[in-house]
Amino acid sequence: MMSEDVQRPRPRIFYGWYIVGVGFLANTAAVFSLSSTLGVFLKPLTEDLGVSRGVFSLLRSGESLISASLSPLVGSMMDRHGGRWLMTFGAVVVGIGLLMLSQVEAFWQFLCVRWALHIGDAFMAYLVVNVAISRWFIRKRGRAIAFSSMGVGFAKIGIPILTASVIAGFGWRMAWAGFGILTLMLVVGPAAVWMRRRPEDMGLRPDGESAPSEGTSLSKGKDQRSTPHHQTLAEEVVWSRPEAVRTKTFWLIVTCLIFANIGAAGLNLHLFAYVSDTSGSEMVAASVLSTLAFTQIVFPLIWGFIAERVEIRFALMIKFLIQASGLMLAVTSGSLVPLYLGFFMYGIGISGGMVLPDILWAHYFGRLSLGSIRGLGLLMIQSISAVGPPFFGFLFDITGSYFLPFTLLSAALTISAILCLVMRPPTKRAA
Repeated sequence: MMSEDVQRPRPRIFYGWYIVGVGFLANTAAVFSLSSTLGVFLKPLTEDLGVSRGVFSLLRSGESLISASLSPLVGSMMDRHGGRWLMTFGAVVVGIGLLMLSQVEAFWQFLCVRWALHIGDAFMAYLVVNVAISRWFIRKRGRAIAFSSMGVGFAKIGIPILTASVIAGFGWRMAWAGFGILTLMLVVGPAAVWMRRRPEDMGLRPDGESAPSEGTSLSKGKDQRSTPHHQTLAEEVVWSRPEAVRTKTFWLIVTCLIFANIGAAGLNLHLFAYVSDTSGSEMVAASVLSTLAFTQIVFPLIWGFIAERVEIRFALMIKFLIQASGLMLAVTSGSLVPLYLGFFMYGIGISGGMVLPDILWAHYFGRLSLGSIRGLGLLMIQSISAVGPPFFGFLFDITGSYFLPFTLLSAALTISAILCLVMRPPTKRAA
């Protein structure tokens, strides 16, 4: 048996980048069931199935609650077993569910199938992908999560126009069937073959670096800070859920992200309908979604590098302010140029949301118990954010306009930016 002290030769390509590649594919497939994609189907589905936009929006609330309720379970399973079979199982459920959507005849059937496939989505993408990557990277975590998140932008840049074209030519059923086949092709095989729990299981270290030198263990009573000098030490600290909940930092992060997400969940579902209503063209609406998607290809990597160089809470604050400013420019304009520019700025902020929150959680609570802590946070964030889509939908039904909910979202994003200023890394002292 090889001694543990014998250092294995470094592979040419650090295995963590294979994890990033699988995450890219999973994020690409996850776009098929996102709010922004569902928004392209909103008008034809509400017309064919005979429901209002407000009632239809309840669908997204149910999906958010399902994701929220499963997050603690998925997070704990990630800490114990890794994401290999979680992601494989989730992709199979999502793929079959999308195929079944092409066969529904009533809204209640559509509702049940969407909620069932969203169980698979909770096991396939966001939480599983980003926790896995955070385990494999510390120093290069920002760029690693960014590369993986670019799969969302890669898919979004073509899906709105492609979906609108397929619906116009062949109907919405054909579009769902195509999404199901693509999900099975993109994720099942790569996840089963390449996903691994953490680098230590393969005799490796995070970022592909050599074993740490002596004297880098966390001394008793030493405060954890998010400075470069202490970051590696903080990564190796294990937090239990009760310990995390007793910190002010945990609640500040949760509150900040609730304010940001509660309205964003509603906007994602209703954006296509809003732009098509105001511009009179579904192709203009699809091109606006593609503009957002373009930002999600280019800017996640920029945010990732920023997060490696700027204190994470300040990077998050800037992201919220850009997002709020862009949204107000878009909804208060009366012409197409400010509309595109505003949503381009909003997209820059959204792309930061694909990277920065996960880096924040990992920097403040470490990588070893990240799944459990992140899962508990998502339970609270997504449960409350579930009111966003029907809130937007019913306000539209009452006022006939999306101006009020979009304005409230801009205000909520500004509040989130302010909360970032008072965040500090939590301190855990030895008992």
